[in-house]
Amino acid sequence: MIKAMVENEILEKGFIPLSKYWSLRLGFLDIINETGLFIPQIENRDDLGDDAKKMIVISKEWRIKNEHNVGEGGALFRYLQFASWKYHLGKKFVKEGTLKDRKMCDNPEIVNWSIKKLLELDNNTPQWASVAILLGNKEEIPDNYFLNLSKEALEEYNFARKEGRLCKLRYDETLLLQARAFIGALESGKVEYTPKQQDEYCFARVFGLIDREEGERRWPELRGHESNRLEEMEKMIGKYERGEEIDSRDHRVAQALKMRAFYDKKEIKFLFPRCVSKSWPQFWKFMKWAEESY
Repeated sequence: MIKAMVENEILEKGFIPLSKYWSLRLGFLDIINETGLFIPQIENRDDLGDDAKKMIVISKEWRIKNEHNVGEGGALFRYLQFASWKYHLGKKFVKEGTLKDRKMCDNPEIVNWSIKKLLELDNNTPQWASVAILLGNKEEIPDNYFLNLSKEALEEYNFARKEGRLCKLRYDETLLLQARAFIGALESGKVEYTPKQQDEYCFARVFGLIDREEGERRWPELRGHESNRLEEMEKMIGKYERGEEIDSRDHRVAQALKMRAFYDKKEIKFLFPRCVSKSWPQFWKFMKWAEESY
């Protein structure tokens, strides 16, 4: 484990962005309820991922436009689409990049479905169930990181609204844990990391902490991201081992492989280096700092 002073430096230098998961949930509640309890305090930050930037734009046009660009944000699209169906808003959403090719449920009737049934959609993604929780579904939920986070976000939003304050911000815990494990590995030669949810798979896979079979068993929804991450990781690990250019457009794949290459002291090239801006816009600054420090 890295020294506390190093972790503090990572945070103080602004290398870790706000939590995308937390921000999208509270930003969504701001949009749907036409409040300003979360988005106003982040809209001028320069460390936002692409999804958060799209969310801010949508918040400003929600009342005056019927068509909104959600970029490549699968969660942002599902949240807003579900709300549009539930409240009969007739909204249209423009998709970009990899999101255009991803297969997603197109059935408005799901707004009446149970949490259990929603979790069966789109390769078992928790996003449809998450938005149902945000919009008031009070069913008992299974122990799932993302569903629990939705419940926490709704509670925080309701408390903030009742108390007349702004919602609390959170750093991206997943990226902080990966940065900490990466720096710890550079210092000790050992990667100490236990993946607990689907967005940790790429990092864990590239460092040999989990195999494809376990990833598929635990998180079948890995098939439905910017790429089929189960297949994409194997393909890109192969390219990395052969010294070929990494041509994945998946931000978590690129981030994981760059950290692995640095750990291995190997050169690596990326065809789409900007893809990391979806979730970790400061990633290359963080890696430069790591190169200078280690």
